[in-house]
Amino acid sequence: MLRIPFKKMKAEFERVLKKLGFTPAQVTLCAKVFSENSRDGIYTHGLNRFLPFIKLVVDKKINIHAEPKKISSFGVLEQWDGHYGPGMINASVCMRRAVAIAKQQGVGVVALRNNSHWMRGGTYGLMAVNAGCIGICSTNCIPLIPPWGSGQRKLGNNPIVIAVPHKNGPLLIDTSLAQFSNGKLQFYSRVGKKLPFAGGFDVEGNLTRDPDKIKESKRPLPIGLWKGAGLAFMLDVVLMCLSGGKASVNLEKEKTVDFGVSQVFIALDPSKFWNDNEMDGRLDEIITHYLSAKPLTNSDYVHYPGQGMLKAREENLRLGIPVDEDFWKKIQMF
Repeated sequence: MLRIPFKKMKAEFERVLKKLGFTPAQVTLCAKVFSENSRDGIYTHGLNRFLPFIKLVVDKKINIHAEPKKISSFGVLEQWDGHYGPGMINASVCMRRAVAIAKQQGVGVVALRNNSHWMRGGTYGLMAVNAGCIGICSTNCIPLIPPWGSGQRKLGNNPIVIAVPHKNGPLLIDTSLAQFSNGKLQFYSRVGKKLPFAGGFDVEGNLTRDPDKIKESKRPLPIGLWKGAGLAFMLDVVLMCLSGGKASVNLEKEKTVDFGVSQVFIALDPSKFWNDNEMDGRLDEIITHYLSAKPLTNSDYVHYPGQGMLKAREENLRLGIPVDEDFWKKIQMF
């Protein structure tokens, strides 16, 4: 397995972004997002997603000169427009703004419309955590999931992110509403492996672990079955209502792929009620209780949300980040 040091990967991303005309600030932020995603084991939204992002920039489908703008506000709630700029830049601006409001008011909510793909949603939850806040965010996307009881895609695979600061590292859940995201299906298909659990249906309507059969049927399995489908629907509704932007149905009609999406960024400042030691103490109690659960087998691993990310981060910083050699060579040739 080829492993690349974190700093080397980040430097290579910076080289390509500079070549494409990104400003120094944009280069730093974008390279940071892609390299940290790979560092944390989120390979589908790190190196593996960099080349498709670059193609969209080259094809001028992402406007690198666009800047997000506030269009309205009321109390702790603001609406922003991303003007189809780089998704991770727009999203970072909006989460920083949500944190700034929360530091003053206890809570800040920034809704964003007309953004492009934000890459890994957990990036913005961690951004809030690094500022001492609880972070919650979500985005909609083109329809990828059928409503429960149908085989037709009508629902976005709309992820939700919740991040909480803790002395030993953040608690973080970053989950799409299909059992496996589209990026994860592509990853397993590329490496020729079956999914660890059934992730959707084949064309005959049978549950399957084969990512290619799920892609053929276009029927990924929503988490929680009908509950996950219902949550995907309601998130889309809330995102549209807060941002004044597009819902999944509009994205489908316009035949866009993660362009013009609606997003929300929420920051809550727990320091208004707790000091750090008090909050960490209560969280320690919850974590200890959780980890006291005995694994079913010797090969099972009980871990709380975010713990696996911290383990992957430590290993990848120590040994280097595992990469797809074809992707890495193509980036070096750019």
